[in-house]
Amino acid sequence: MSPGSNYIRSKEAYKRKVSATHFVKDCFLILLGIISAGFGLESFLLPNSFIDGGVTGISLLVAEKTNYSLPILIVIINIPFMFLAYRQLGTSFAIKSVVAIICLALAITFINYPIITTDKLLVAVFGGFFLGAGIGFTVRGGGVLDGTEVLAISLSRRAGLTIGDFILIFNVGIFSIAAYLLSIETALYSILTYLAASKTVDFVIEGVEEYIGVTIISSHSEEIRLMIIENLRRGVTVYKGKRGYGKRGENLNDMDIIYTVMTRLEIAKLRTEVDKIDPNAFTIMNTVKDTKGGMIKKRPLH
Repeated sequence: MSPGSNYIRSKEAYKRKVSATHFVKDCFLILLGIISAGFGLESFLLPNSFIDGGVTGISLLVAEKTNYSLPILIVIINIPFMFLAYRQLGTSFAIKSVVAIICLALAITFINYPIITTDKLLVAVFGGFFLGAGIGFTVRGGGVLDGTEVLAISLSRRAGLTIGDFILIFNVGIFSIAAYLLSIETALYSILTYLAASKTVDFVIEGVEEYIGVTIISSHSEEIRLMIIENLRRGVTVYKGKRGYGKRGENLNDMDIIYTVMTRLEIAKLRTEVDKIDPNAFTIMNTVKDTKGGMIKKRPLH
């Protein structure tokens, strides 16, 4: 057998191992999300007639005003959104989402969640927290428990509004109906639930640390690169570029452009060190939603 054949077989085996590892991790996250969302619904929101935004909020509202079962409503109302997910985001995403939604319905039906409290403020905050955590874990596992975001993604591609704009408009409509059918007080507490859930979703998906991507353009790029590596102990990427200025873009001088990623707490120190080297350096900062690999974590000093 040739060395090339061994390499191909080893590479395929490695790919299968990575796929299996990610599949197990995704299943665990989705399962954790189902349990958390079910706990938020059954232990806080449903016993106190509170609702949330999105498809879950519609299901809770309909269940409150009719005799229909909440688990059945969650599945039925999400069906059109899952067809949309299949068309827009692919088979794997749609299958994971359908399984997650059905399992959430089964968890609500068969798991005997305890009622934790009837205090309205605690219900709104912690009901939203556990429901948001469930949605966030499911998203990290590659699926959704609520089809609203799938609809927002589809509509945002056809109109000038962002995904966040569509979700906000959608939920304003839900809470307005809740104020009419239930009460203004319940609607206001439900808005608090939605805010708690949305912030928890962001926290779970984006993580504890918020990273900032920093691009530095300076004629002292090599000195800045060494400072970031040696003093801040961060990795850098160097881009080759040209610096153009003037009315007709003359003087296109070659130069190195520095890019690095660090936490928000380290930005002040970076600015100080860059100003020591080049107070005229042009610095661009952007929020980074997620990171993997590289020198994100600090290296220990030797």
